[in-house]
Amino acid sequence: MGRLNVSLCGVELENPVIPASGTFGYGYEFAELYDINCLGTFSFKGTTRSPRFGNPAPRIAEGCDGMLNAVGLQNPGVDAVIRQELPKLSQVFRKPVMANVSGFSLDEYAEVCEKLDREAQVGWLEVNISCPNVHGGGMSFGTDPVLAGEVTRTVKAVTKKPVIMKLSPNVTDIAAIARSCEEAGADGISLINTLMGMRIDLRKRRPVLANTTGGLSGPAVFPVALRMVWQVYETVNIPIVGLGGVSSAEDVVEMMLAGATAVEVGAANLIDPLASKKIIDELPLVLDRYGINNIKDIIGGAHG
Repeated sequence: MGRLNVSLCGVELENPVIPASGTFGYGYEFAELYDINCLGTFSFKGTTRSPRFGNPAPRIAEGCDGMLNAVGLQNPGVDAVIRQELPKLSQVFRKPVMANVSGFSLDEYAEVCEKLDREAQVGWLEVNISCPNVHGGGMSFGTDPVLAGEVTRTVKAVTKKPVIMKLSPNVTDIAAIARSCEEAGADGISLINTLMGMRIDLRKRRPVLANTTGGLSGPAVFPVALRMVWQVYETVNIPIVGLGGVSSAEDVVEMMLAGATAVEVGAANLIDPLASKKIIDELPLVLDRYGINNIKDIIGGAHG
């Protein structure tokens, strides 16, 4: 076991760095740039029951030290993912992959998770109850502890692999929602998804995004994400995947000190396709700089 190894819900990772869903496609696109087997794993594009074309353009805008997106879960649907995307991925990635699942009803979450749970290369199900860019689903489940618990129980009833619930920061009590998911059987918690935001075009005097609002990601959200990881670590006894504005090896260490077992890298991949690889390469140097022998020893290390 190396000094970067961590265990996420019982599955060993060579390092804690995980490209976040929506920023890494289905993996093979990035495999043209570098050997993606250097990653701990990655979370593939959010997948729904039926194909989705996403929101109308424009659906990307610059934010303050970050970016806004209102893509709207564009994906080919779970059957096409299983039939087309996973076979291509298996040619370039030899590790278990994290399957990101979105839905608009309990039945949809159950169906998509049950199908992906059967796939040999899927190691975890990251259940997204936090997408701010769709209407009638996604975040509506993640802002209510009761509904979050219902989705968790529904998915756990039809799956055998670890279920990680991805939570929204657009709430007043993130700890209560995390606790509800844990009580309903979640194996882990992933947070945070993007913060709601918007921009206005001064010449047109209209919102920049066709969807009006979008999700803010990038360095601007890192302090919020760190605070919420800290709060959830104080509340639950299951592993946490921390994300939100992570763009350096130092950010990874900071997230882990706050309580994360593994750390997802999102918007940084869109700025620099090699971002996750560079972070992994830099981690040993950062550990040396701060006198850290083994990275797993620092999980939650900033708590008294």
